[in-house]
Amino acid sequence: MAMHYPRRVSKIKRARMFGFRARMKTRLGRKMINRKRSMGRQLTPDM
Repeated sequence: MAMHYPRRVSKIKRARMFGFRARMKTRLGRKMINRKRSMGRQLTPDM
């Protein structure tokens, strides 16, 4: 029996798909970021 290998998403691919710069490229993405900022949500959490 073969073991199930968990799906491992590349961090780079994920960032390019859902990251800040990907959001800023589209009108709706910018709208979403502004909406989250107006709610007081920080876009990048401080580590």
